[in-house]
Amino acid sequence: MRDPYQVLGVAKTASEADIKKAFRKLAKASHPDSNQDDPKAQERFAEINAAYEIVGDKEKRGKFDRGEIDAEGKPKFQGGFEDFQGFSSRGPRPGPGAQSFRWTSQGGAGQGAGDDDILSEILSGFSNRAGFGARRGGPRPQAPRTAGEDVQATVAVTLEQLLRGDKVQVELPTGRTLEVSIPAGTRSGKQIRLRGQGWASPDGGPTGDAMVTVEFVPHPLFKVEGDNLRIELPVSLDEAVLGAKVRVPTLGGPVTMTVPAGSNGGRLMRLKGKGLPTALGGHGDLLVALKLMLPDPVDPEFEALMRRWREAGYASVRGPEYDA
Repeated sequence: MRDPYQVLGVAKTASEADIKKAFRKLAKASHPDSNQDDPKAQERFAEINAAYEIVGDKEKRGKFDRGEIDAEGKPKFQGGFEDFQGFSSRGPRPGPGAQSFRWTSQGGAGQGAGDDDILSEILSGFSNRAGFGARRGGPRPQAPRTAGEDVQATVAVTLEQLLRGDKVQVELPTGRTLEVSIPAGTRSGKQIRLRGQGWASPDGGPTGDAMVTVEFVPHPLFKVEGDNLRIELPVSLDEAVLGAKVRVPTLGGPVTMTVPAGSNGGRLMRLKGKGLPTALGGHGDLLVALKLMLPDPVDPEFEALMRRWREAGYASVRGPEYDA
């Protein structure tokens, strides 16, 4: 495999943040799902993941920079056979009449063995102790694979979409666009986990998840209060004094509501089941606050009526506690 720094396009002095940024950019651009017409996309994507496995891991990066492992993460053998206490695979042979010995696995010595057999025994034991070969009694245990990182995203949802249970599109940092169903009972600020939709693992481990935060689009009429909605409904003076049937907008369409005679401004009325869908399958309520509106401009007859009202000395709408 090529030098992992070259694969990711970063210098050997690059910071961890720069390496991670380069990996994410390349992984997004080279992901097979985004390059379905390119037969080499899978190969490039695998090379990028393998490179990040080396230089994205602090310990492995240090070993690679020191020359202890190669670009594939395999250990490099340091030193030669000549370094072992004077033994050499090319050392002198016994002279005429001399005998050579070989240490056997039973602990005894046998004749006719050369230096190569001794070195074989030494290296065999060395490899078992130092981890250069397979352990006796079974294969070498593999290190656990690294999980891919989670990604964060935000999706804007209207109150009407929430009421209807529509699917909404979510754009992820990985380059994917998904259609997501918003569960009933979801409120602004809640996170939805999409498993396996995050960044790929650098070494073949599980893919990360996507954490999608729901944000409600502000509505021109309704305010959200938990499961309920609140609306201010303008009413005229005659409707408030005499009572009237008025049309009230709801998320599901307008309905008719009765305003009782003698209603004051600010009176709160409740329309059952006209709020947001809940997690239990029901709906909250619509709270209707009456907002008393005077005619604009003021009608002369209405103004004359108010003057006669004041001159007649009708009781004040404020109690004595306001005169203190």
